[in-house]
Formats: sequence, C-alpha cells, structure tokens
Amino acid sequence: MNQTPGTPDAQPNLRATAAELDAAGLCVLPVKGNGTKQPDVRSWMQYKVARSTPEEHDQWFGDGRRTGIGIVTGAVSGNIELIEFEGLAVEEGVLDEVTELANNSGLGDLWLAVTTGWADQSPSGGVHYKVIVEGRPATPNTKLARRLAREDEYTPEERQRVAEKPNSKIIRVLIETRGEGGFVVIAPSHGTVHPSGKPYVRLAGGPSTMATVGPDELEAIYALCRAVDAMPTEERAKTAPPPKRELPSDFIRPGDDFEDRATWEEIIGGEFDPIFNRGRTTYWRRKGKKMGISATTGRAADRDRLYVFSTSTTFDAEVPYNKFAAYTHLTQGGTHAEAFKQAAADLRARGYGTQPRSRPAQPPASRRTFSDGSSALDVEPDQDTERPEAAPRLQLVVSRPELDISNEPEAIEGVLALMADERLPDMYKRAGGPTWVHSDDMGDPVMQQLGTDNLRAYLAEHVDSYQMVRNPLTELTEPVRELLAPKTCSTILGRKEWPLPPLRGIVTSPVVRPDGTLIQAPGYDRATGLYLHPRVPVRRLGPLDEAQVRRAKQVVLDQMLNDFPWVEDSDRAHFLGALLTPILRPYFHGPTPMFIISATTQGSGKTLLKDILAYCYGVSDTAWPENDTELRKSITTQLYTSGQPIIVLDNLPNGHVIKSPVLSSVLTAETWGDRILGATSAVRMPNDRVWIVTGNGLRTGGDNARRALWVRLDPQCPDPDQRDGFAVGDLRPWLRGNASTVVASLVTMVRSWLAAGSPSIRTRKGDYSEWASMLAGLLDHLGVPGWMADRDRTMEQDDEMVEWAAFLIAWREAIPNGAAVTTSTILKSVGDAVPKHPKSGDAPTAATLGHWLKARDGRFFGRLKPVRVYDSHKCQNLWRVEEARDKGAAL
Repeated sequence: MNQTPGTPDAQPNLRATAAELDAAGLCVLPVKGNGTKQPDVRSWMQYKVARSTPEEHDQWFGDGRRTGIGIVTGAVSGNIELIEFEGLAVEEGVLDEVTELANNSGLGDLWLAVTTGWADQSPSGGVHYKVIVEGRPATPNTKLARRLAREDEYTPEERQRVAEKPNSKIIRVLIETRGEGGFVVIAPSHGTVHPSGKPYVRLAGGPSTMATVGPDELEAIYALCRAVDAMPTEERAKTAPPPKRELPSDFIRPGDDFEDRATWEEIIGGEFDPIFNRGRTTYWRRKGKKMGISATTGRAADRDRLYVFSTSTTFDAEVPYNKFAAYTHLTQGGTHAEAFKQAAADLRARGYGTQPRSRPAQPPASRRTFSDGSSALDVEPDQDTERPEAAPRLQLVVSRPELDISNEPEAIEGVLALMADERLPDMYKRAGGPTWVHSDDMGDPVMQQLGTDNLRAYLAEHVDSYQMVRNPLTELTEPVRELLAPKTCSTILGRKEWPLPPLRGIVTSPVVRPDGTLIQAPGYDRATGLYLHPRVPVRRLGPLDEAQVRRAKQVVLDQMLNDFPWVEDSDRAHFLGALLTPILRPYFHGPTPMFIISATTQGSGKTLLKDILAYCYGVSDTAWPENDTELRKSITTQLYTSGQPIIVLDNLPNGHVIKSPVLSSVLTAETWGDRILGATSAVRMPNDRVWIVTGNGLRTGGDNARRALWVRLDPQCPDPDQRDGFAVGDLRPWLRGNASTVVASLVTMVRSWLAAGSPSIRTRKGDYSEWASMLAGLLDHLGVPGWMADRDRTMEQDDEMVEWAAFLIAWREAIPNGAAVTTSTILKSVGDAVPKHPKSGDAPTAATLGHWLKARDGRFFGRLKPVRVYDSHKCQNLWRVEEARDKGAAL
C-alpha cells in the first residue's frame, strides 16, 4: 500500500497508485464513496474507449481526499479480464475446489500464474484475479458459477419477492468475470467506498506482473469455474426423449434399462478420456487435448448426466445429456424424436428393456425348517435350566403358490383364498389392515401395515402370479409371469375384512397367557394372537423346583441389580416390577403406569437400567418431544410400527417437570386411537407397552403424578461413573453373555408365583389396581420388599402438589374456622404463599386465582382442598379450605 513518506498512519497515496496503473496501460477512474462501487465521474462511457490521462489523475487524486480507485476492464486497459470469486465462494471452499481441479487437470502451473500475477481481496472476502487476454478480444461480463440462495440467506426484499412470486429463484453468484466494458474497484481503496468501510487489500503481484493467457488457456480456466456451478439445469427438449406413455409398472423401457446398466466410458469413451474423480463426479477431457477439463458426469444430484463445457465437441456446450440422450446423439446424429425411437429399437435388439415373454420357469421349491418353535430354544444348558434331548429337525418342502391373475375378480378371490389357507407367511391383520411381521436391520421386530406398493412387492416375492396370453405366432394360450396390478392390490386393501389371523401384538420373551400357561415357542400363538419374536435365545425351561427359584433370584437380585444406588427398597422393587411386567402383560387387563427413572446426577446408572430392559426385551427409544402435538405423533408411531414391548422417552432435560395431558391419556388408555401420519384414516391399537422416562432431577405435575412409579438413584458421591468393584463387573459385557439367563430367571420367578396360585395383595393404584395388586403379590412371593412403599412421599416429587399443599396450609392458618372469602382477601392474607404463574413466575391476579381455584375445586392437596361457596346475594364465588375426614370408601 502506498503512503506519503514520513507520515505514519497516513492514508494510501491513490495518486501514486494511479501512476502505477497508468504506467501499466490501464484506464484509471475514481470511485464513489457511497458504497455503490461505481465510477465517480459524470459519464464514464468515454473511458471505455479512451484511457484517462495523468492530468485527470492529478485532478481526481492530487488533493488526497479520494478514498477509492478502480480500472476499466477490456480493450481500453490492454485487453484485461477479471476473474472474481465472491466472498461466499471463498467461504464455502469453491476457490479451493477450483484450485484442486486445476492441479488434477494439468492446469496447476497456469492457475498459479493467474493467482499470483495480480490478486486483490475485497472487504467482503472475495478475491479478484486480473489477466491479460492475448489472441482474442476481451469477452463481456459473464457469470461462471452460481447457486440457489438458502432461505436463511434471503434479504428482506428477497423474502418479499418470494412471498409475491413463490416460484421466484433467488440466486447467489459464486464466480463471474469482468470483461469488455466492465469496471472493478482495486486496492488500496478504503473507507466508505465499500459498505463495510473496510479496505481492499492487494494479495499478490500487481499490474506489471499480470499473467498473459491465450484463448484456449482462458477457456480451460473458465471450464474449471463452470464445473463448480451448482445451479440446477433442466434438460432441454432436444436432449430428452419425448414424453413417456403410460405403461405397466413392470415394463422396462430400453432407454431406462440402458441408463441403469451402461457406463459413461462405454458411451463417450470415443470422444473423451476420464482424467480424475472427485466425490461422485468424474471429470473428462476431450481426446487430443492435453490439459484442462471438457465435461463432467455424475455431478447432478437428481440424475447422472453429461455436461460439456467445451465448444469443440459434437455435443452442445452447457447442455445436460442423460445416458440415453448421449447414446442417441452419438449413434443417430441428433436427439430428435425419430432419433430416440430408432435408438430405443437398437437397444432393445441388444437386450435392453423388457423382452418378449415366455412361460415362466417353475421356481425351485424352497426348503423351510419345520419346527414347533423348540429349535429356537436349543441353547447350551445353564445350571439354572434344563432341557430334554433335542428331537431331530424335520424339513418341510414348501412350494410357492401359483395364481392366475388374467381376470381381476378371480385374482382378488385367489389372493383372499391364499390368505384363508394361511399360505402367505408372516401376514396377519392388525389395526384395520393386512400387516407384515418382519425384522429390521438391527434384528428388531417390525409390524408393517401393507400399502398398495409393498403388498404388490410382498406378493411378487411369495406368489407365482401369471396371466394367460395368446401367442400370435403359435396361436396358443400360454402363461406369462405377471405381477398383480396396483389397482388390484388397492381393491384388496380396500376391504373391511381379510381372512387372516389377528395379530394382537409382538412379544420378545416368553409371556403368560390369560389362562396362566406360558408362550415359549417363537412365532404366532393362535390362542392369544401374539407373535413371539425372542430378543435373546429362549432357554428351554425344565421342571420347576426351589433350587431354580433360588438361582433365578441370585442372578437378578444378587448379581445384576445388586450394586445400583437405590434410594430406598421401593426403587429396586419398582424396577423389578418393570422387568417382570412384559412377561405378565397378556395375563392382566388394563394399562400400566409410567416408570420414571430419575437420578441426582449423571453417571448414576439410568442408562444401565435401560440397557437391562434393552438386552432382555428390546426397547424403542424416542426423544422427548417439544410439545404435546409431537408427543402424540411419537406415541402413535411407536404403537403402530414398533414391536418393542418397552418404549423409553429418554434423557429428559435436567429438572424437567413431567406434565402432559397426552401422556396422561395414553397411560390410562387400554387402546389408543389416532390418525396415521400421511394418511386420512384413523386406527385403534392396544396400548400394551411399558412406558419409561429417564432423566436427572425429574419432577411431576398435574395428573402425571398419580400415573407414575419412581425408580430413584443416588450414588451419594462425586464422579459416580468412576465407581468399580461391582458384583458382575462391567454390566454391558455381562449382559451380552447372560441376557438369555436373565430372561430365563425372570420367567422362572413368574412360573414360581403361578405355581403358588398367583397370590395377589390388594393394592389401590387407581386405574392400575389390578396390575399393582398382582405385582404386590408376586414380589411378596419372591421376598422383595418395598413395593409402593413410597406412596406417602410421592407428593414430594410433584411440584404442583407441594406448592398447593403449602398454599392451603398457609390459607387455613391465616383465615381460620373455614371462613369463605374472596380471592382478593386470599391474596391480601397469604400473598407470599399463593402459587406463582408456571411460566412467568408472577403472582396471579384475583381473577387468575379464581380460575385456578375453579380448576381445583374439591381436589385434595395432601389432606386439604379448596371448596367453592357461591354467594347468591353478591353473585360471586367465595372460597374456603376443608380438611379430609377419611380416605374414602373402597370401590
């Protein structure tokens, strides 16, 4: 940067800069200081054809008040062009990408000469490279690379434009040129020349060291820049086949088949050579050319296309070609309709596309293991399990059924007959439609209700369907392999009833039937409609004896659960109840409460407790939603698709208050109904899952308090994750090797209780009383203390209960004798004890307190409750506090 000698911190000497530029043969102009980056002359048209003079430079820059200087590009400045990388391009790595392309394509030395010849950086972070073009006139200003703007980048004016015209495209320029008739601000311009007030900085070289490039070299550089263009480009009509006619869905056009099977090297190998790959993009060079790139393939995200930058090939430049269009252009001399038609015929003759049908070959008979389920139980015996000698495994040859679908009504009847004969494996009916039971990639069970497309795919896999077609050559009717039409599948799914076994749900461990017997064989259980999909190999259970029960309790209580920092016995008892509930789920009616696993700090063992459930039964994890609408969607999705018996709402925010009417609803509903996402129909499903939430310092509010059981952990030490010396060592490796034994032990505990006559202890827990009484008897039978022993202290976990109980106590003390008073009197008497607004934390007004009291009229908080007394004389509500007389009669 030029400065006046002897004047520290002086402004740049623009007059000296003007002399430097003039000496290099450039046309120099001053720049306006208003941020517009325009020449500061009355009219600069004359300077596009004639250079400014030193006398004008003296007039413009002699007094040192100017802050901006620029040059006119094109012939008037010696035929120079500017390559401008916008600040956005530099920030997003586009400049680095072009540099990499240059180095990979043999243009590294040329690009180095360009970027070090004369480079300025703009205040916005953009970089300007100036070059002298030799051998052709400078071209007009050109956009080389652009992309669509992201919505978060829109200016207020752009947002308004999109609001008025939703189809508007907001574009960000990444790379452009300044050529003939262009103007560019250069360093050391500063001050208000740029809206930011920051200076332009010279990065390299100067006007005397600019690179001189020929037309071919410059076009090669421009091709590099066009290769990073990110604007979506539509195929022009002349490079795309004519509109496609509606054809059967299993008919493959030759052009589409060619797209899938042919490689670009097979198609354009005679015109281009591949030079390198970058990501999914391949860069090509025209044969006979020694440097640079001529085309790319694979860059477009929606479809693999050829995009040619060079004008020296048989292809049109900057026009996208798919594989079929490129093949047609090369073989037929063009891409008109007749050319595409002839190219398709040639490809069909070469074996592309659907070929003439013939009688389908009889598929080989599939061999499926015949089993009553016991084969899945055959694991190595453990000391707490027994099994008799395994019987020989029988093999049953099952052939795929054949179905004539020439006539649609008969095709529908045929599919229904296959359903009735149970010849469609793993298909059941559930929640209003045929459902396919299968495993996902993790081996977890999935219940997928079939839509038109996947029913068609399912039948294609399991049924040999065909149509009888007259052969015009032989005049014989022959069977031709054909899939059921989508409309036929839609008609089948549109029925109200299907002759399929009903699927009540999936269980992942042995469970107790309503009659007290045990489901042990994997697969469908006709008596209950349950499908056993074991999470771990199921141990074959031998005759029950006391030794087995002692061993089971030792594995679960003395080993697996021994070292968890339970706050009280009730916490261990509640978690054991959660562990046993999936086995008992079909044995009782009604819902189960939510188990809240809460700890005082991280690393206490919440995740390990969840892991126990996951290893034994499998869990479906879902994040805690932001609102009740999202929570409802999450609940419906889990019940509708997941086969896991346990649903975990994991890692709630620290200290979160669980207060959700949607959660209250699902916790008391035996069935759950909702609309499926993406569909208009509603479904009803049994709510047969165990619901668990985890977090640190959790609390409850509203109705959720009485719908929950607490499992609390308190390690009472810093850094609890550093504890060691546990009975089983590291729990997760132990579970990997012993989960099957744990499940067998839990089942053994339940079998022991069943053998003892299923004793229960009457326990009141609202909607959950049947379940609570059953678990109370089971845990008492096992000698596990603490079941629901914390009920008198659960109020401490409910912020609303604690706050209102304290308020009513203060109210009764301040206004004795049960006097009925107005809300204003209450606020004056016990204002400090009145509950605050849950969101703002502000004290309520008299009217707001009245609304709150109406919502809690007659509800006990501890042993006190607010009661409304209507004053008919003054036509207003009065309020008093009443104390409970007794705990109410049993129901």
